[in-house]
Amino acid sequence: MSQAVVSINYKKSVIDAVIAGLLALIVFGPIVGIVLDGYDFNAEPERLMWIVLTVMAGRLAASVFFQTSKGAAFLYKHSSKDEGVHVLLPGHKSKLRWIIPLTIVIALLVPFIASKYILTVVILGLIYVLLGLGLNIVVGLAGLLDLGFVGFYAIGAYGLALGYEHLGLGFWSMLPIAAIIAAIFGAILGFPVLRMHGDYLAIVTLGFGEIIRLVLTNWTELTQGPNGMNAPLPTFFGMEFKRRASEGHVPFHEFFGIPYSSAYKYIFIYLVLLLVVLGVLYVKKRLTKMPIGRAWEALREDEIACRSLGLNHVLVKLSAFMIGASTGGLAGVFFATYQGFVNPSSFTFFESALILAIVVLGGMGSTLGVVIAAFVLTVAPELLREFADYRVLAFGMLMVLMMIWKPRGLVRMTRTGVEQREGNVK
Repeated sequence: MSQAVVSINYKKSVIDAVIAGLLALIVFGPIVGIVLDGYDFNAEPERLMWIVLTVMAGRLAASVFFQTSKGAAFLYKHSSKDEGVHVLLPGHKSKLRWIIPLTIVIALLVPFIASKYILTVVILGLIYVLLGLGLNIVVGLAGLLDLGFVGFYAIGAYGLALGYEHLGLGFWSMLPIAAIIAAIFGAILGFPVLRMHGDYLAIVTLGFGEIIRLVLTNWTELTQGPNGMNAPLPTFFGMEFKRRASEGHVPFHEFFGIPYSSAYKYIFIYLVLLLVVLGVLYVKKRLTKMPIGRAWEALREDEIACRSLGLNHVLVKLSAFMIGASTGGLAGVFFATYQGFVNPSSFTFFESALILAIVVLGGMGSTLGVVIAAFVLTVAPELLREFADYRVLAFGMLMVLMMIWKPRGLVRMTRTGVEQREGNVK
């Protein structure tokens, strides 16, 4: 059987490349081709030319490839509208299940083999994993678009700082308390928006996040406004990770008779944060298999059908908001103790957008996807500081490409099918 010969229209490919080059010139010209120098500016035509030529070459190669049989098959595969949950066969066991224990072992070894800088970057990545997991419950599972999730993050961080400043509460005391307070604020936000959907819900939650930030900025008597507040370091059975401990405490290094190092603090924060992240991952996995998790997904797919089945949509929505908010509060506590200082500039709308991008790019409802996306979007920019001028540009391009080729995110949400039971035949 002879294969059909695929003819390639090179004229069309050249036209596509020229159009892509013109668009690149329009987009990158004001950003890359002109460099500000005080009140003046300098033209950089050579750098702009290389970018335009690279875009044209890439578009020409892509156009030619997509006219081949393999390219057509690739386009067909990625243009399919299979947007449902991927259901696996009953009793399915992943061939990659050994990766989870291996990853945990490597994670436990990281603080002892990595440098202090790498360790701080990984801590930041784990904090965003917590934030992504919390928002994934609200957006990915329950389908409630929340653009003000950074507000719960701020509540957790300032909860630790205020608890230490006014009540003398430390890290371990405020860790559960901040999660509870954030959950209460999640319920307060959830009640007024029970009847809202889509864009209207997004606008209300966006306003909630901005209200929290403005209150922290302007209530100077309590929060010290833009000046920020100090946050306490964690302690290990009363031992502090300082060169000289405060009155009534013993420094960690003196108790164990080892030389002082500021890395001990980050190692301890990392290990505690890792245990909390693993705990949240386990709880989330269990919740998705419980009736409450199924109720979240039913609410996401069709609220009217969800209510017609007798599910209390009020409790379902509030539970999603509260559990997601409590996870954000936990992340805020770790961020505050990691930084040792908090101020309102750390909790802007851009943070909410970044957390939402983690959920969308990772995969709506997918736990593994959120973990991968959190590290890609937070750790990679820190490790690529040499390209700091292009980080936001690369971030935008990544989002555009992902929405075109992977609208369901990096990892699709999967479910294991239920084996059909045979009835009793008399």
